[in-house]
Amino acid sequence: MVPSRPHLLISICLLLLAGNGESVLAQQSNSSTDVTLEAVASIHGMAGPFAVAGYRMGSRALRELNLQRGDFALSVVHESPAQVQWSCVVDGVQAATGASLGKLNLRFETVPINQMVTIIKNRKTGEELRFKLKPEFVRAFLNLPEDQLASAGAKVADLSDSTIFIEEHLGKEHAKPQGN
Repeated sequence: MVPSRPHLLISICLLLLAGNGESVLAQQSNSSTDVTLEAVASIHGMAGPFAVAGYRMGSRALRELNLQRGDFALSVVHESPAQVQWSCVVDGVQAATGASLGKLNLRFETVPINQMVTIIKNRKTGEELRFKLKPEFVRAFLNLPEDQLASAGAKVADLSDSTIFIEEHLGKEHAKPQGN
């Protein structure tokens, strides 16, 4: 069980006063990573690197578009080859955003690899974010043996966003209209 923010802050302050601050901060970082990995695994079945990358995209989009998980103003379109690893990204985005096929705010479209993009939009404001995996990320994590996927996913959970993806922010005046 993850403690609420006020309880967590009180615990951190008390332990800092007691001289155990470093271990508390490390524990907080680990619990954030654990929450990410558990959320991805709950949708995807495991927290592999491409699914965790999608989770990171979705989390970033929620913050930047000022949306909450499950918000009906959210629209997600993932365009990629219909192949495992590339399609895993959309499961991670779903885990982070709460978008779903049933709510009609999540779509998957098949495109060639050189056109791969994840588009997350706030339908109320028209703002959208477009995410593309960085080539360096793809080279590091593509086609890993199955027994390395979980540890690779944990590594991705701790990487900076700028190491994982490129983000383009389009304001409402530049956003393309979408059907939903």
